[in-house]
Amino acid sequence: MSFSFNSKHDQFNEMLRMALQVERPWELTKVEFNEKHKEWHLYFDFERGSAFPCPIGCGHNGCTVYDSDWKTWRHLDFWEWKTYMHARVPRVDCKLCEKVTTVRVPWSRPESHFTLQFDSWAMRLMSEMSVNAAARELREHDTRMWRIFHYYVDEAMNAVDFSTVKRIAIDETSSRRGHRYITLFVDVDTKIVLFATEGKGADTVGRFKGLLSDKGVNSEQIEEVCCDMSAAFIRGVQDNFPKAEITFDKFHVMGMVNEAVDDVRIAEQKTTPELKRTKYFWLKNESDLSAEQKDALTKLKDLNLQTGRAYRLKLAMQEFWKTPHILADVYLREWIGWATRSQLQPMVDLAKTVKQHEEGILRWFHSKMTNGLLEGINGLVQAAKRRARGFRNVHNLISMVYMTANKHRLPALGASRA
Repeated sequence: MSFSFNSKHDQFNEMLRMALQVERPWELTKVEFNEKHKEWHLYFDFERGSAFPCPIGCGHNGCTVYDSDWKTWRHLDFWEWKTYMHARVPRVDCKLCEKVTTVRVPWSRPESHFTLQFDSWAMRLMSEMSVNAAARELREHDTRMWRIFHYYVDEAMNAVDFSTVKRIAIDETSSRRGHRYITLFVDVDTKIVLFATEGKGADTVGRFKGLLSDKGVNSEQIEEVCCDMSAAFIRGVQDNFPKAEITFDKFHVMGMVNEAVDDVRIAEQKTTPELKRTKYFWLKNESDLSAEQKDALTKLKDLNLQTGRAYRLKLAMQEFWKTPHILADVYLREWIGWATRSQLQPMVDLAKTVKQHEEGILRWFHSKMTNGLLEGINGLVQAAKRRARGFRNVHNLISMVYMTANKHRLPALGASRA
């Protein structure tokens, strides 16, 4: 069962026309309600004799209708019922550019099956919940929702200005359980995720250089790069940005120190049971320990333990970052010598690594760059993974990363659409 309203003067029709903000030459000609499927169907047509601006944009405003075809778009629901807009869309014959082209309707983007208002609401939902959940809420297939999502995210990312990017931070994060990763490239100054790509090898840096080239940016514009000590990242930067200075992330350096301290503890606890279940006593900053943990740590430090010696090397490395710039190289070399003479194999191995990467570690005193901001972004990436759960490919996840990490920094991904 269905019923329709056909009168052009019907107040209900006029209310719908005003709500949809449809203007001449388009007019609402019929409204149908399908009771079986609980759907509204709104029919639009253009006035007889209408002329349209050239869709190509040549400037001609008097293009006559060549032929027409009916098209359909899903619109925002009226009350709880699905609503569809149908319109006879003309192709026009432009005498100026001598082409026959389909007119662009004002309520939808080209080639879309949804209205702009539907797109806006869908993007708002998908910025707050998983795409699957948004699809269920909107009663649409998630594949169609991902198409909307990709369109607006790609549009926003294509509009990012790369002309002032000089300092970037690079880090990888897991895309799935196992050993699948995506690598993020972040503008240190604007904190915008400029690029994300699958993998964590040197080729990811090459892909970023390719993006810069597509944007008309010379690779020599990149002056500073912050990354961890991944051989792949180092090689990628040296090959693609040979004039850029590399700063090794100080948080990564301290992470390596903590790992070496824990390796010493694990080996020693085999003969010293008191060290069992004390991992975080040694790894946390002392100010973050509870009173009980501080007491326990003080007692352990009073013992002649290898772990205690490793811990003192850790504290010395923490002090390194507070050293005056002009003394930093001397301090670091003294630390390397101390660790080398410690006879603690994990610390000896670490000293060799620090020595090999000394220049990039000391570069921090010039650049002050860290990947600390990426830690926050990685938290957003994990949120993006939860929001993109059920994503069928890494491309979906990368788009969700762009949305989640950049929506407060890129107007096109802000509240107006998301």
